Amino acid sequence: MFNQMGILLAIAGAVLAALLACIGSAKGVGMVSEASAAVVIEDPSKFAKLLILQLLPGTQGLYGFVVAVMILNGIGILGTAQDVSFTQGVGYLVASLPVAIGGWISAVAQARVAVTGVSIVSKSPNQSSKAIISATLVEFYALLSFIISFLMVMNINKI
Repeated sequence: MFNQMGILLAIAGAVLAALLACIGSAKGVGMVSEASAAVVIEDPSKFAKLLILQLLPGTQGLYGFVVAVMILNGIGILGTAQDVSFTQGVGYLVASLPVAIGGWISAVAQARVAVTGVSIVSKSPNQSSKAIISATLVEFYALLSFIISFLMVMNINKI
């Protein structure tokens, strides 16, 4: 029973990593896409510049997915069955939290910046690089969340 709790906790961590980061990305991509729609209707030539802004909040979902796959691989669901102790299960759950929560929050924050970038592109398309750079700055914190989760998951079996 105790070892079964370990695997259940690890699975919960994988679910949180993918679910919360993907919720943030879906919300973020949706926000920017909604703002972009009105601009593209008026001037379809701006679509490519706006597409970059729409894609940026989607990376957090990818980071969460990678961590979830790493956890599932680490506990043997995607490969050879592993015995997962309670402590390791807790470790996987805790390791999933930075990318889950950081990914969710940063995707929404990045979307807010990207939505303002849509306004920049609509008024001055030649300034689109400034809008993209501004939105990319938020990505740094998503990357930090991903890296810490990645490093923690890589070292769970040392517990």
